[in-house]
Amino acid sequence: MTYKGSCHCGKITFEVDGELSGIADCNCSLCSRKGALMWFVPRDSLHLLSPEENLKTYTFNKHVIQHRFCPDCGIHPFGEGSDPKGNRMAAINVRCLEDVDISTLPVQHFDGRSL
Repeated sequence: MTYKGSCHCGKITFEVDGELSGIADCNCSLCSRKGALMWFVPRDSLHLLSPEENLKTYTFNKHVIQHRFCPDCGIHPFGEGSDPKGNRMAAINVRCLEDVDISTLPVQHFDGRSL
């Protein structure tokens, strides 16, 4: 299935392909502050519809995840990085997807603080 997503102001728009069967609630210092619920997909499943220049990037700690955000409204729609095997991944903030009822999705708690 293809999902459409965006930041709050619409400067960042994207589509993501995949089966949304569950989400991760990470307790790291950034995710817990921004309230993100993440869905991990191969990076090739994320298709940016707005220009790359519209995005800003924030990294912290080990600087291995690029937390992407809108410089106008401040919303973080996704992040980019690699899994332990080196595969490029995207972490989609499910709260930024259209027509998704988060209450119907199982939530897995992830201990990002211990990384």
